[in-house]
Amino acid sequence: MFVGRTVDPSDRSAGGSPAGPPAARRLFVIVMLVATYAVAQTAPITINDDRPLYAEGVPFMLSGTSLPGAVITISIEKSGNGQTTADANGQWTLMWTAPVKTGTWTITATSGGVTATQLLRVQIQGNVQRQPMIEPPPLRYGTPELPNPDTYQEMTDRWRITPPPYELTEKPKGRPIPKRLKEIIGQEGATLDPYNTNLLKGDLPIFGKDWFLNLTAISDTLAESRTLPTPSGVSAVKPTSITVFGKDNQNLFNENLIASFDLFQGLTAFKPIEQRYKITLIGNLNYVHLRENGLVKPDVRRGTSRTDGDVALQEFFYERKIADLSPNYDFISFRAGSQPFNSDFRGFIFNDTNLGFRVFGNYASNRYQYNLAVFDRLEKDTNSGLNTRDLRDQKVVIANVYWQDFLVHGYTQQFSFHFVRDEGPFHYDRNGVLVRPAPVGVFTPHEIRAAYLGESGLGHIGRFNVDHAVYYVFGHDDLNPIAGPDPNLRDSNGVRIGAGMAALEVSYDRDWYRPRLAFFYATGDHDPRDRKATGFDAIYDSPNFAGGGFSFFNRLGIRLAGSGVALVERGSLLTSLRSSKDEGQPNYVNPGVQIASAGIDVDVTPRLKAIGTANYIRLDATQSVEAILFQGNIHKTLGTDISLGLRYRPMLNQNVVIVGGTAVLLPGRGFKDIYEKNRPLVHVFTNVILTF
Repeated sequence: MFVGRTVDPSDRSAGGSPAGPPAARRLFVIVMLVATYAVAQTAPITINDDRPLYAEGVPFMLSGTSLPGAVITISIEKSGNGQTTADANGQWTLMWTAPVKTGTWTITATSGGVTATQLLRVQIQGNVQRQPMIEPPPLRYGTPELPNPDTYQEMTDRWRITPPPYELTEKPKGRPIPKRLKEIIGQEGATLDPYNTNLLKGDLPIFGKDWFLNLTAISDTLAESRTLPTPSGVSAVKPTSITVFGKDNQNLFNENLIASFDLFQGLTAFKPIEQRYKITLIGNLNYVHLRENGLVKPDVRRGTSRTDGDVALQEFFYERKIADLSPNYDFISFRAGSQPFNSDFRGFIFNDTNLGFRVFGNYASNRYQYNLAVFDRLEKDTNSGLNTRDLRDQKVVIANVYWQDFLVHGYTQQFSFHFVRDEGPFHYDRNGVLVRPAPVGVFTPHEIRAAYLGESGLGHIGRFNVDHAVYYVFGHDDLNPIAGPDPNLRDSNGVRIGAGMAALEVSYDRDWYRPRLAFFYATGDHDPRDRKATGFDAIYDSPNFAGGGFSFFNRLGIRLAGSGVALVERGSLLTSLRSSKDEGQPNYVNPGVQIASAGIDVDVTPRLKAIGTANYIRLDATQSVEAILFQGNIHKTLGTDISLGLRYRPMLNQNVVIVGGTAVLLPGRGFKDIYEKNRPLVHVFTNVILTF
């Protein structure tokens, strides 16, 4: 017999609800708890979004995801354990404060039986803790702070630390490493690979911990073709060469192979080095071909071409830091030996590699830089321009100071003093030509003492780039060959030197191009016989101005026919009337020069740059030229120089540089008076520089 009951529609026991006897309800609760636990067992746990962690010291933050409210236990290999709880969004964080040594360790996160692991790389940089209220004693400049041995792991060679495995082979889950990144990370260098870690390029110590060796090899190849006024003597190549000037075509090939060994102690970045030894060897091969006799050699039987070579020890010096002057790496150092030195921004007065002693350094966080240099110059080889082993009895003293952010930010001012004493005796160059004293007028050995006071600046004022220089030279020349002896038969045949020079360039950067205007002025001598030498000349200049090496007038030396001197020397803007810039003496009885220049620099692409320049050139005074040539009424206008140069870097670096250019000189009336030339003179060159 069954006892019936009424079923309420709201009662779900008929459908398997928890309503019913207590035993049934307890069984249902147990089943649900088991199901919830099973779901928790498969819940995901992550550490740092499945990416390796990096830490430079303790403390550092750990984070990840799990179920809301889950308790996560964190452990780090050989360090300890920690515990945290996930928030309502399933995010958890933990500040790790337990000591961890330098190395690669495994992090383990556990919650409800589920485990996640991740890699941790620790690189301890120094002290991580310091006892409160205790300050260490002040350290002397350049003395490193001693690390705490409890938290410091010594790196015997930090330059050769092997990257951790996950940087070389492992990759985060679901995040593949790009192919190019795989090629870069952990790539080992090779002896002939200058782009990656290389023992021979100063990337790793050659011995000890801070001695580095940087080997540099350069191939500098120049091919040049030009038309220049070429005198024709009585032994001309062709019978038809009956005029003063003959065929003007000239060709030049020059190859320099350079090997440089630079051994230094110190760091390779911003800190001044402790000491340095440097040697640079240069092997030169040059070939020149002209169309007239008696030019490559005085002996007309030697023909119209010349091949020559030379090997020179161009650089050899020792450098050492004397002292640190402040905690901001201000220092004072010295350098002794044959060394490169440029005395100003553009090389107007002295720019050479020669034998000397130099003290240099900086002050006030590098706001001021200073140089004091003394040179006892070596003779130079005639055809290669390299140094020889013989002294040339010319002493040069230079002192300058650079002042950064002078009056306005971004503009650097320089004040300089130069002194030269030239006592050069008779000297014939390698081709057998007398170059000292100059074979013009009264060529008798004479002594020159001259001092230069200069002020120059380089930088930007607002959007305008401004570069200027002003120099005044004064002194005494015992017997200038052009001025000659004193016509009044006084006790001294010397002349008093007093001349000046000024240069100004203003340019404006506009996106990918830079238009520029420039003016250059060197005073000339209006009366060679008045015992005053007012023509400006430099000691050994190599200016990068008004088109620089692309300019016809700057790049090529133009000789005065039959005089033994040049109107302008190769690599100069000064109409100095020297016998040779390399081997001759300064001459302060000269016509001077005025140059007005306009140009534009264009970055065509990141690899290709174009430099275009137009210069209007005239002499400041013609009396000294008229005295040499015995010719009157020479006009001042020399002509217009138009040039275009291209600089191409196919690899976006200096390892391969291809430079080419062409220039045209349109003769003015004064040039026609001197050289009888009406048609334009042309110059084309190509220069390939390969550097390892």
